Amino acid sequence: MTNLLTVLVVLIFAAMVFAFYQMQKKHVKFSTRVFTGLGLGIVFGGILQLTLGNGSRVIEQSMDWIGIVGNGYVSLLQMLVMPLVFISIVGAFTKMKTSKNLGKISANVLFILLATTAIAALIGIVSVMIFGLDGATFTRGAAESARISELAERQEMVQNFSIPQQILSFIPTNVFADFAGMRSTSTIGVVVFAAFVGVAFLGVKRKAPKEADFFANIVESLYKIIMRIVTLVLRLTPYGVLALMTNVLATSDFEAIVNLGVFILASYAALLTVFLMHLLILIIFAKVSPVTYLKKAFPALSFAFTSRSSAGTLPMNIETQRKALGVDDATANFAGSFGISIGQNGCAGVYPAMLATIVAPTVGINVFEPQFIVMLIAIVTISSFGVAGVGGGATFASLIVLGAMNLPVAIVGLVISVEPLIDMARTAVNVSDSMVAGVVTSHRIHEIDRTILEDKEALIENN
Repeated sequence: MTNLLTVLVVLIFAAMVFAFYQMQKKHVKFSTRVFTGLGLGIVFGGILQLTLGNGSRVIEQSMDWIGIVGNGYVSLLQMLVMPLVFISIVGAFTKMKTSKNLGKISANVLFILLATTAIAALIGIVSVMIFGLDGATFTRGAAESARISELAERQEMVQNFSIPQQILSFIPTNVFADFAGMRSTSTIGVVVFAAFVGVAFLGVKRKAPKEADFFANIVESLYKIIMRIVTLVLRLTPYGVLALMTNVLATSDFEAIVNLGVFILASYAALLTVFLMHLLILIIFAKVSPVTYLKKAFPALSFAFTSRSSAGTLPMNIETQRKALGVDDATANFAGSFGISIGQNGCAGVYPAMLATIVAPTVGINVFEPQFIVMLIAIVTISSFGVAGVGGGATFASLIVLGAMNLPVAIVGLVISVEPLIDMARTAVNVSDSMVAGVVTSHRIHEIDRTILEDKEALIENN
């Protein structure tokens, strides 16, 4: 009976995939298909959860098959991350009209990413205070106990990981290992290496323009090939969103969601506030309508929400900035690449600040003291460098922050049951911040294309 039900569930999912294929053939708008996939995934996954129950063998087997579509799509995007980060940053140097823009772009992008992370940390602290969260009231189950034991091992890896050591870890000692993603800071290692290649190109351009032009042509050819692969993969987005959302709802622990409901509400309230801050920044510093931004950024944000991978969303992030928001190529590449490893507002800002504020009273710390708040915000902001844009980045950031504040790490394990649900919103906020950094920076250096930005038809599906 179990196998029969599994086949039935997979067949229903296959029918929905076929329906999406038919929608694509009829040229239904990309954003419409993505939104439909999001809604159908919620409904289908919710029905499976309510009818079959949490931990069902049917759900477990079905998700293995459905995961071929969802996890396969994320894997294809992650396959592109390191090549895209490298070629995007090097390409940004080769396309730069003047080397003077280099300092302006990097400084503006980094400032926005770090400043918003500091504000996000403060919002996380305030949210905990408003909702009155107390770490002493969090309960522990079997899953939580297992996670806490695992965290104890991971803490040994980071407890002696000082800020200077963290900064040193950004420097690649073996760039090929970083291209293979062998370290937690591999992404920023590739960013650093690409920046060195770009600076070297600028030097060669002054002394040997012929050779520099040859190199620039090679980079441009590689960039076009990689972006073509990106386009091919992005066409699978509606299918990936459908599968990922189905998996999230079908495998969620509804009982744990109820038990940790206040923590979830506090997290979403904080993340929503951070997102509203992004919209406010766009209005004040770039004169961009929130409605325009939401409409054009929706495909990237919705995929980030369902995939829970900032790195996996990078191709769509850069394409959205360039072809929907009017951001110049250099800035879009810098903002997108930096945003997956520096200053992630959700995973490295709100989350570790909330956990630290929740657990601090259990060791006798008054969280209302200005000294505690200032120190926590500073540590969160500095620690946000090098947080990987993949699943587990928030845990890594939290362990560093809690270790630096001499706070117990058990709180990270106590919320394991609702981690995926919160991580969806965290990832969407991360991606939003990098796009906001791109739009604002492009506006400040007077390179933003307002024609594209204000064109209602200039959406990512048109490319």
